[in-house]
Amino acid sequence: MAISITPDAVSVILANPCPDSSSDLPEIIVQVLDLKATGNKYMFMASDGKLKVRALLQSALSSEVTSGNIQNLGLIRILDYTLNDIPTKNEKFLIVSKCEAVSPALEAEYKAQVKAEEGGISLKPNQSMDVDDDVKTESAGIVLKPKQEVMTKSAAQIVHDQHGNMAPAARMAMTRRVHPLVSLNPYQGNWTIKVRVTGKGNMRTYKNARGEGCVFNVELTDEDGTQIQATMFNEAARKFFDKFQMGKVYYISKGTLKVANKQFKTVQNDYEMTLNENSDVEEASNEATFIPETKFSFVPIDELGPYVNGRELVDVIGVIQSVSPTMSIRRKSNNETIPKRDIVIADETKKTVVVSLWNDLATSVGQELLDMADKSPVVAIKSLKVGEFQGVSLSALSKSIVVVDPDTPEAKKLRSWYDSEGKDTSMASVGSGLSPSNKNGARSMYSDRVSLSHITSNPSLGEEKPAFFGIKAYISYIKPDQAMWYRACKTCNKKVTEAVGSGYWCEGCQKNEDDCSLRYIMVVKVSDASGEAFLSVFNDQAEKIIGCTADELNEIKLQDGEASYQKKLKEATWAPHLFRVSVTPHEYNNEKRQRITIRAVAPIDYATESKYLAEEISKMKLSK
Repeated sequence: MAISITPDAVSVILANPCPDSSSDLPEIIVQVLDLKATGNKYMFMASDGKLKVRALLQSALSSEVTSGNIQNLGLIRILDYTLNDIPTKNEKFLIVSKCEAVSPALEAEYKAQVKAEEGGISLKPNQSMDVDDDVKTESAGIVLKPKQEVMTKSAAQIVHDQHGNMAPAARMAMTRRVHPLVSLNPYQGNWTIKVRVTGKGNMRTYKNARGEGCVFNVELTDEDGTQIQATMFNEAARKFFDKFQMGKVYYISKGTLKVANKQFKTVQNDYEMTLNENSDVEEASNEATFIPETKFSFVPIDELGPYVNGRELVDVIGVIQSVSPTMSIRRKSNNETIPKRDIVIADETKKTVVVSLWNDLATSVGQELLDMADKSPVVAIKSLKVGEFQGVSLSALSKSIVVVDPDTPEAKKLRSWYDSEGKDTSMASVGSGLSPSNKNGARSMYSDRVSLSHITSNPSLGEEKPAFFGIKAYISYIKPDQAMWYRACKTCNKKVTEAVGSGYWCEGCQKNEDDCSLRYIMVVKVSDASGEAFLSVFNDQAEKIIGCTADELNEIKLQDGEASYQKKLKEATWAPHLFRVSVTPHEYNNEKRQRITIRAVAPIDYATESKYLAEEISKMKLSK
């Protein structure tokens, strides 16, 4: 039985970009041209002999290609698809989600006819397409007039015909063939992409065995929302640093791709791009574009735990709960003072998290958030580093992007929830209730459990970077006459000094306050079966250990006397705890020592502890 290409099939697709089950469409059969793999998907040109459209087979259909059912130059019946616009509208991009092969490869690409007397164009596999002049081919249902020149045109060529009277620069932009980012791979040598700069890093310097240099990177987003990171070194970095501007759209070509390093990648793409001094970067000015400004991949606040101390950056969205004044922080590396501002956000998980903004983000958008904090705006933040301060905390980087009240479905949903019930809901810090055995929360205290002697007998631990461990131990002694606390600003928790006259001066907030609070900063001795060590403890962990705030303990000392004060400290000893500790080196009297700091503390969950011990015993048996 003869197999027919649907006349004007591509035109039907162009006229119906998102068909549904109720759409009354004819059968769509097209020829597959230029079939090639890209990752785990396949790209091709869908042709009806008159028009072509670039297309992508979804990964679920890849097996149809590898099995030989779908072949280059063969015919397929498209059953379900979506048509996306490329921003300039001179080309479309067809995503085929369901299709079936109806013919193996023909001998050649089918060329369009001027007129078909029958309703369809009939072909047989491997049938030659050559037709002599003055010949009428009845069997194929094709009638060609002599000397009639026939040419298959791409969408770009048709747009060129339609816009031929435009200025040369504009006409070139309209006809430029643009590749979607999803179609790129390291084996392609000739491509052009049209992308928006949605992230730009600072120029950084480096020094290694090969010498010194500079580097910076940008995050690029195309019309489909696909992202890729592009990096430039030395001459290329100096050439393109000022050219790439946040939010602007560019044509880019002559770059190279390689497999992305998963430890360092900041966008969801299997590849990363490198641009050199010979790469072409041209701003797409004065052109209509639909490339999104910023694409977010939000992580709910209560799911931040697995990212703690990892390299992967996260995007979050939340409602502003509080905004601190700007603080001045001094860098240890170069003694430079930089501004910092903390904001607290909450989401529908009823959890809050602290986000630290630095430099321009602290002084610009941070001030904007402070001015409108009473209105509880929604804020979306891209590319945040997750740390373990207070269990879980977030910190902005130079590449981070903050959008206030974004026009997104997530923001509208969050706004509706907060206005209807969230503002009256009790919120809890995401780091405060983490179980030490929760594998899906912050780093488990069971996953890297060690003894105290493992830490104290290895003085090199933490030399290159802080080392983190879990330990189970008892607090054996708290020295009562040590400096147990410091006077702190109630706003930013930084140390305050007595002001001239009265009150207290906060260097961070740059203002006098009538009152201050006390915050713990002390040292405790802890012991386990292998030995003992002195550990530094800060306020949040100390409150859990002692069972009261520093202000309350000071009140006991002042009102009830020294004996009651020391009794309270003794009550905190010889109770078992699980600790999450960090190990770093420091010098004291020109002697290098370890500094072990408690980062988190939790009571023993005996059911979980028993399970852990049983697993450890099983491992010991298997190793024998």
